[in-house]
Amino acid sequence: MAGFSNYITESYNELRNHVTWTPWAEAQRLTVVVIVFSVLFSLAIWGVDTVFSNVIEYYFSLVKS
Repeated sequence: MAGFSNYITESYNELRNHVTWTPWAEAQRLTVVVIVFSVLFSLAIWGVDTVFSNVIEYYFSLVKS
């Protein structure tokens, strides 16, 4: 159990004293960029899925006839 306690203490020390954190304003800006990109990417995937779905439905309607 002492090894685990030592690990937690050293990890906390590393995060507190040796990690360079991104400034808050930059983190907010980058978060907005990620959200916008995610929305645009999901809309693009939705559009491609809709087109392929319609093409497949059309193909099967031709085959069925």
